[in-house]
Amino acid sequence: MTGVVPRSDPPAPVGVDPTRASIARVYDAFLNGKDNYEIDREVLRGVQAKAPEAQDLATENRGFLIRASRFIAHQTGVAQYLDCGSGLPTAENTHQVVQRINSDSTVVYVDNDPVVLAHGRALLEENDQTHFSAADIFNPPEVLEDEVVRKHLDFSQPIALFQMGTMHHYTGGGNPADIMQNYIDALPKGSYVGISHFLDPENQYSAVARKMEDVFLHSPMGSGTFRTKAEILELFCGLELVDPGLVLCADWWPDGPQLKPLNQVQFCIAGGIAKKN
Repeated sequence: MTGVVPRSDPPAPVGVDPTRASIARVYDAFLNGKDNYEIDREVLRGVQAKAPEAQDLATENRGFLIRASRFIAHQTGVAQYLDCGSGLPTAENTHQVVQRINSDSTVVYVDNDPVVLAHGRALLEENDQTHFSAADIFNPPEVLEDEVVRKHLDFSQPIALFQMGTMHHYTGGGNPADIMQNYIDALPKGSYVGISHFLDPENQYSAVARKMEDVFLHSPMGSGTFRTKAEILELFCGLELVDPGLVLCADWWPDGPQLKPLNQVQFCIAGGIAKKN
């Protein structure tokens, strides 16, 4: 009987440590990507052991990002995007969605993960309306004062700020709402803020949320907090939420009717869009 041949990882680019899990690479593994290492897949397998549908955390997040980008590009007139924690390129990145609708849209991605810097950056900067900053998304002054951000985004005009699947990885010890408040204070009126976040739904699915959280926090990645709806709402800092508000990612303006019942993991990630008036 032939055993399963383990996947062979390619040599790591300069500056990338394949023995330490990376948020961007773990997310890539959850999306069945190829830009990850065994240490990243170890995190995926650990979460799957608690919830076999764990990859839906990533697919629901990605679907929400695409629908949110489409909504803003179609409905608001906003043509500037600050996408924090871009991660590795995958199908339908923010710039591809919005520039298909408005070719004049400018997108600045921000990510300081070494693997993104090593071989994701070039793929994200695929046209002269798409740019990349290596600032720390959990340090708003660093991002807001970054040369690339200031050069390509006009802070006198509305901006769409995305923190999609990022704030649950903040481990700095402070209040994550303070980080968001710093960003929101810098945005001009008419701007939009999009956030998706791991959710403790405070119902029969709370147990699986906390089991997944425990794996994330004690994995080689070391982050992944599941917050309640009230805690996630605090990240919007009192902004006016766009209908239907903060809901499960699966329920935020889906592309069609929900014919299949949601699985336990789909109840554990939420998203919303808010406007600064």
